[in-house]
Amino acid sequence: MASAHVEQVEDQLPHHPEKATLEGRNKILGFWLFLGGEAVLFGTLFATFLTLRNQTNEGPSGFELFSLPLTGLATLILLLSSLTSVFAIQAMHRHNVTSLKKWLMLTVLLGLGFLIIEIYEFYEYMMHNDFSMTTSAFSSAFYTLVGFHGAHVIFGICWIGFLIRQLYTKGLTVVTAPKVYVSAMYWHFVDVVWVFVFTVVYLLGKVG
Repeated sequence: MASAHVEQVEDQLPHHPEKATLEGRNKILGFWLFLGGEAVLFGTLFATFLTLRNQTNEGPSGFELFSLPLTGLATLILLLSSLTSVFAIQAMHRHNVTSLKKWLMLTVLLGLGFLIIEIYEFYEYMMHNDFSMTTSAFSSAFYTLVGFHGAHVIFGICWIGFLIRQLYTKGLTVVTAPKVYVSAMYWHFVDVVWVFVFTVVYLLGKVG
């Protein structure tokens, strides 16, 4: 009976349930403001990295360390996760909760794949290349920027995982829909930031 009630409520939802209430619209607007603050914070970290990228203190440089095939694979995985989050929102607009949960789960799995590659990368740098947080100003700036982005990925994975649980227990409603929508906004932001990280840190590190 409870499942039938949830399905009936979902059938009555508007096409864009995330904007069906004033509270939902305010959440989206407020989250845009939050992302603006996050953009400023990452901009500061990028500026710091660019200032310190050549301060290697006789330690390894980016040219010696970075493997573009590995980071390229991580980039591809994260960009695919952005695509799956788009499919999740499209499923939400169709009120297809089963498909919504499936795409959100796939987004989480791809995010985990990205994290595994990043953790492996950090392990290789520290264990086999003597490149730790305190090796040089360059290493400090590198781990701060890339690690801070990684922390955002971890937070996004936990957040989406919590929302998947809510969808199982509460279904898709005008309350849960804005949460799913802003989590997708956050995930796209994290992906866009990584494109800049890949370009500024890894590509510039290899070409000088």
